[in-house]
Amino acid sequence: MKIFSLEEANAMLPTLRRLLGEIGEARQVLRRLEPEARRAAERAAENGGTSGGLRYAAALTQFLACAQEILSLGIEIKDFDRGLCDFPHLRDGKVVYLCWEQGEDTIEWWHDIEAGFAGRKPL
Repeated sequence: MKIFSLEEANAMLPTLRRLLGEIGEARQVLRRLEPEARRAAERAAENGGTSGGLRYAAALTQFLACAQEILSLGIEIKDFDRGLCDFPHLRDGKVVYLCWEQGEDTIEWWHDIEAGFAGRKPL
């Protein structure tokens, strides 16, 4: 588990914003093509396909690659819809989370690991 200082976590926000933006774009494509992908999956035994199959696969690959990159940085993704992420942080000798939600300028909140978003407290 990577432990972030507040400065390190804030320095990661530009990268995190970019990756969450790419995830959002990929998720839009996946949602738009989902009905077509379901129909293709139902016809898979008959070698069914879909005209959007390549776009769906590309969007899924992009989504997974960006999510994996975020996780590999040591950042935990809590909610894709909200862009809610946690950074493990040492506070008073205890591991807690620095909590950031897409749209916030900087990290200004923290919470105990068990508390979750509802337990956010200002830094």
